[in-house]
Amino acid sequence: MPELPEVETTRRGIEPHVIGRTIAALEVYERRLRWPVARELPALLAGRRIISAGRRAKYLLIGLEGGTLIVHLGMSGSLRVLDASVPRLRHDQYDLRLDSGRVVRFNDPRRFGSLHYTEADPAQHRLLRDLAPEPFDAAFNPEYLWRISRGRRLAIKQLLMNSRLVVGVGNIYASEALFRARIRPGRQARRLRRAETARLVSAVRTVLSQAIRVGGTTLRDYVGADGSPGYFRQKLYVYERVDQPCRVCGTPIRHRVQQARSSYYCPVCQR
Repeated sequence: MPELPEVETTRRGIEPHVIGRTIAALEVYERRLRWPVARELPALLAGRRIISAGRRAKYLLIGLEGGTLIVHLGMSGSLRVLDASVPRLRHDQYDLRLDSGRVVRFNDPRRFGSLHYTEADPAQHRLLRDLAPEPFDAAFNPEYLWRISRGRRLAIKQLLMNSRLVVGVGNIYASEALFRARIRPGRQARRLRRAETARLVSAVRTVLSQAIRVGGTTLRDYVGADGSPGYFRQKLYVYERVDQPCRVCGTPIRHRVQQARSSYYCPVCQR
């Protein structure tokens, strides 16, 4: 699933191509995404000028004159900026045609992505209003992590992946941040010490920043707006490296399943 670095990479990729452009048309080839694309949406968007390209958690926010498009990439989706003449592929679900002659094309084999439009404050949209702080926000700090972890018996990895506590730290990056913070993914959140919460906040930010710099992580379907894969996979310390030597101490990486999600860790480096 595209996570925060992949979505931020996509935002940065499309931004220079869409800001100041006018939407010539929205052509929907398949309405049946995670939520059906509203039938009236093409008529609402035609002629609207794009004024911004933002992100909240894993949602892209394309600001228009008078409204906002809310885009989610789902589990396998990608947005690419192409010349309008480029032939469509099998799983291309919609085109946002621009007055420049280019299109922002959404490809999604599993159709778990979504496209919404609101003329109200997007922060109050039902998909966004209950989201927690961003990992790079000042509100996500060691004191905050210490406070929300007190009394919680759930594993720290599950806490990191709870979008009502902090957004955008998906499975890959939670595993990698916990390795860098030297904390096992199965540790109960309430048992973390203050120094460990400080290390973990720093590690989350470091891992996400590094992933954004290299375009995210491509494991299966994800590509950026220019069609390039993400290269953070080459920098992974533990994720999908079971039985391979730890890059720090050489001990074989171990694997466990937590709430139906794979976790990877070093039994020596992480406590």
